[in-house]
Amino acid sequence: MDRDFQRRAKGIEERLNDLGRRRTPSLFVLSYDLSESYIAPLDSLDEGIRYRMDRTLAGSTGDRPEYRFEAVPFERYRQAFDRVIEEIRRGNTYLLNLTFPSRIQFDMDLEEIYERSDARFKLLFKDRFVCFSPERFVRIEGGRIHTHPMKGTIDASIPKAEERILADAKEMAEHVMVVDLLRNDLAMVAERVWVDRFRYVERIRAGERELLQVSSQISGELGEGWQDRLGTILIRMLPAGSITGAPKRKTVEIIREVEGYERGFFTGVFGVFDGESLDSAVMIRYIERQGEELVFKSGGGITIDSDVAAEYRELQEKVYVPFL
Repeated sequence: MDRDFQRRAKGIEERLNDLGRRRTPSLFVLSYDLSESYIAPLDSLDEGIRYRMDRTLAGSTGDRPEYRFEAVPFERYRQAFDRVIEEIRRGNTYLLNLTFPSRIQFDMDLEEIYERSDARFKLLFKDRFVCFSPERFVRIEGGRIHTHPMKGTIDASIPKAEERILADAKEMAEHVMVVDLLRNDLAMVAERVWVDRFRYVERIRAGERELLQVSSQISGELGEGWQDRLGTILIRMLPAGSITGAPKRKTVEIIREVEGYERGFFTGVFGVFDGESLDSAVMIRYIERQGEELVFKSGGGITIDSDVAAEYRELQEKVYVPFL
């Protein structure tokens, strides 16, 4: 990472370490490149910030609001995709999460979207963005750290969908890569690391559709007193491997060159430290206000076996709001 990233990271790390040492219940919201951050005790959050952590999904309770979106043009996506494939062939990356913004139109504001959406992790950050993420970043409790990378998605209505996604060679390769990356990330902060569950399937709602999402669980042993190095643990694992790629350092450089836009808080992380344990999420499934417009940012992992049309379709399929 560049020097500016390292400087920003150091300040965030020290702030979180201080809150951890004092066992102060806090919320943190960190942008993808750490150019912006919000860290505050839970009893003094700014107005307009709301969150929900690790909740059971409620399911649909009524009519879902309509919305329209306009994705990045296919030729622009193809241009970036081809560049990524070229970098893979050169050996500079072997997995890269390529993302783009899509303009989206709602007849409601961000607060209403937050209220009506149903997700495992939710965050409303003032009038700037709303996130309804299905993906945990890390959870720490009882001296152990856990992460749950998600790679591999299929429409649940497809015949034998679970069998198909688990047997797909491209999806298997991508998932193995990200599990290996996250094992290495945990090994930087934990004394011992292991894979609890490999490629299990979960159901998630995607607007009016239901998707099957393939995940794994990786754990590590932190030992007692990990709260004193709360910031060090988090910063050493950022940016999250599931939304960058591998090898991480070079892949982040390529992402900056090929995407051509600022991710901002999208694909950053947010979380809650309650004084003893921590839970956090990756900020995907994300809508941001840009002036008078709303923008939905989405994407997916690219490997040497990826098909440009299929990946472009996945980017569009991830533009959804899981409304109640």
